[in-house]
Amino acid sequence: MKATGIVRRIDDLGRIVIPKEIRRTLRIREADPLEIYTDREGEIILKKYSPIGEMGTFAKQYAESMAQVSGHIALITDRDQFIAVSGGLKNLLGKAISKELEEKIDHRESVVATKGDRSFIPINNDVEDIHHEAISPIICEGDVIGSVILVETDHKSRMGEVEQKLIQSAAGFLGRQMEQ
Repeated sequence: MKATGIVRRIDDLGRIVIPKEIRRTLRIREADPLEIYTDREGEIILKKYSPIGEMGTFAKQYAESMAQVSGHIALITDRDQFIAVSGGLKNLLGKAISKELEEKIDHRESVVATKGDRSFIPINNDVEDIHHEAISPIICEGDVIGSVILVETDHKSRMGEVEQKLIQSAAGFLGRQMEQ
């Protein structure tokens, strides 16, 4: 574990403030759920809770099916990172999503765009060879919990209404699965 040198006191209601610098670094926003763990040495560990991350195996299988059916690279994210990748770009698994993607899904915006379009956004800061993208937020019980993405690295291939419908139905299905 990494020491920060920051000390906080517990108030009379049992609350503790997580410093702004740590919240910003770990991308913890107001109302984000945190899991609380303890270990044998008496340490308390706070971990961001990812409801869709709980479905890791299922999300991976779903991404594989989408990649096979569409012929595109399929990705599933929670609000912070890629949790399932199929059809290429395997290096994205576990990596952080871009700030632009985070903002789009937080605002519940869907995107179907080609590189050069005003609506085209980077999905990750390390990947530059994506030419087409289709993005849909996953909503569960009124909250955004992630996104479903199809991307294409071949500049000749296009994303259209079929891909948009595919990711919308995938996002709807995953959102309903989380509600059960």
